[in-house]
Amino acid sequence: MTATVRKVRPGKPFPLGATWDGEGVNFALYSEHATGVELCLFDESGETEVERIPLCEVTAHIWHAYILGLGPGQRYGFRVSGPFAPEEGHRFNPNKLLLDPYARAISGSVSWEAPVFAYPLGHPDEDLAFDERDDAWGMPKSVVAHSYFDWGDDHPPRIPWHQSIIYEVHVKGFSARNPDVPPEERGTYAGLASPASIEYLKQLGVTAVELLPVHAFLDDMHLVGRGLRNYWGYNTIGYFAPEARYSSSGDSGGQVAEFKRMVRELHRANIEVILDVVYNHSAEGNHLGPTLNFRGIDNRSYYKLVPDNLRYYQDYTGTGNSLNVGHPQVLRLIMDSLRYWILEMHVDGFRFDLASTLARELHDVDRLSAFFDIIHQDPVISQVKLIAEPWDVGEGGYQVGNFPILWAEWNGKYRDAVRRYWRGDESQVAELGYRLTGSSDLYASDGRRPYASINFVTAHDGFTLRDLVSYNEKHNEANGEENRDGTDDNLSWNCGVEGPTDDPEINALRARQQRNFLATLLFSQGVPMICGGDEIGRTQQGNNNAYCQDNEISWYDWELDDERRALLDFTRRLIETRLRHPALRRRKFFQGRRIRGSDVRDITWLRPDGGEMTETEWEASWVRTLGVRLDGRALDELDERGDPIVDDTLLLLLNAHADTVPMTLPQPLPGTVWEVVIDTAEPDLEPGVRRLEASEPYQLRGRSIALLREVEPGDRA
Repeated sequence: MTATVRKVRPGKPFPLGATWDGEGVNFALYSEHATGVELCLFDESGETEVERIPLCEVTAHIWHAYILGLGPGQRYGFRVSGPFAPEEGHRFNPNKLLLDPYARAISGSVSWEAPVFAYPLGHPDEDLAFDERDDAWGMPKSVVAHSYFDWGDDHPPRIPWHQSIIYEVHVKGFSARNPDVPPEERGTYAGLASPASIEYLKQLGVTAVELLPVHAFLDDMHLVGRGLRNYWGYNTIGYFAPEARYSSSGDSGGQVAEFKRMVRELHRANIEVILDVVYNHSAEGNHLGPTLNFRGIDNRSYYKLVPDNLRYYQDYTGTGNSLNVGHPQVLRLIMDSLRYWILEMHVDGFRFDLASTLARELHDVDRLSAFFDIIHQDPVISQVKLIAEPWDVGEGGYQVGNFPILWAEWNGKYRDAVRRYWRGDESQVAELGYRLTGSSDLYASDGRRPYASINFVTAHDGFTLRDLVSYNEKHNEANGEENRDGTDDNLSWNCGVEGPTDDPEINALRARQQRNFLATLLFSQGVPMICGGDEIGRTQQGNNNAYCQDNEISWYDWELDDERRALLDFTRRLIETRLRHPALRRRKFFQGRRIRGSDVRDITWLRPDGGEMTETEWEASWVRTLGVRLDGRALDELDERGDPIVDDTLLLLLNAHADTVPMTLPQPLPGTVWEVVIDTAEPDLEPGVRRLEASEPYQLRGRSIALLREVEPGDRA
């Protein structure tokens, strides 16, 4: 280190992190149990520590100082002293360089050859031993970032929930192989914001992208040892820093501006940006994990420890640790991070990974927890889209339907019901009826609306849609875990052959099944979420846990053959149809009874013979065919101007039998006929081509879904 002597001022305890004011940088770090904190400054390469400055001022457990002359691009880290007593929950080790939890940018990556563990690996006492080796050479560095960015006239699209169509997408995987994106931008924030990418999303018709984690994250040691990487990113090391590997602008702060440009360009296309965020655990793992930030800064404050043995961590996440959301500073960290991404980065919402963990007060999931209380009263966070993954791996963690008002939820029951129905399972129509209509059994009792249900058939975790209809078993050998990882409960059906086949009948059935799933998703009440790539038949070759496949297994293949292009065109038609018909995206649950004393009923459930479903048929194991009549006159909703919303009357027909079923059509209004809008058995059928009188039964092909609407004979499609 050099002998440079800098002017050090006391600085301020807030804001936390590194804040540049044009003349210098204020540093502030929370640690309740530390006895000393040193700020370490590094050269531009991040390889050489050039100065070490003690933070001598402490206010309310916040260590702080102001350093004149420092500015954006400065690489830094902290060393924190205190007791090393793992059995008491303390793991301080000043030999370990630590990342700033509030760093706005992070440069470099962890070298697993460096001694980044607070104990010597292989020591017989394991984590109870103390490691005296310096690890700065193998640690990423925090970077001072400036906040200026020309947002122009950017404003949030604020798409209403009932008009939203979410597209779950991986920043890198989406454009990594897209020939229409400049090579230097492929797989980056710039690639997702490129004209080709945005035009694709606009033509598809989605209203929001839900990005897999973009907070700075870590490649796990065991993956690096197998020549793999953490692709999904659920391994956070920085809750304020955009992941630099997705930046075409370097890692010295350029990643921050590039992320902002991506958001700005998506907003210009009226597309919202939702982030998948991982506040339930960190990348430091269990008691044998590395010391990267929280563990070395104040382990006992930041993590939930086993009460009667503080050496060990409570693990509700399956990752080795759980953040201690009950601690005021941890709660502040999460809220500060959320506000930062809204106010500074202009994002439009969040999907909270394993959200049940965040609501645990002591051990149980509590919908009245401090986490919910603070979010609900926050004037910034409460105004964006909030989506819960409503489960974790702990006892009582499955909480689908139990999150409070303001929250939407990934509806795992929807996924399972739709998969079972189209697989041909018995006794599924009653469950399917709830899921098609917004899951009122889950969300109506506490005043929530159908759009509390985020409906999905597939997501990043599990089979892609194409693999769902092509594989009965997972094929995760490429992950290097002898196919032990990933779920065995896929509710999939390979249509007769495992994996790829040249059999034209099986391939035709698989194509139709993909259309069935997409049509069901987009014609259901609630908010549809499409797993990115499903619309072009993306395959992971049967891998249902591709978290470590940062390669062609996961990346989109943009060389579309006729079949995949046809699926894309069909998906666009489905989305266009949904957006055209308010009856498919109601803001209120169906009543099933006469509306306001009229003869109009908003929904009617029909048998193939045209009669109404009875209790016996709802419960019968053999029933696999269903008709749903949605009366467009009975929406009982007002538009933004206060005028009643009126739509066509629609008829949705579903047949999970293998054989064709004649469906007797209900009598339309006088002077109208039924027009076929969509039929998954005839994907090329244009709207308006086929019209039927009520006296004509509709021949609903085996394993297909059709949507019809009432029209006057002279109307055009």
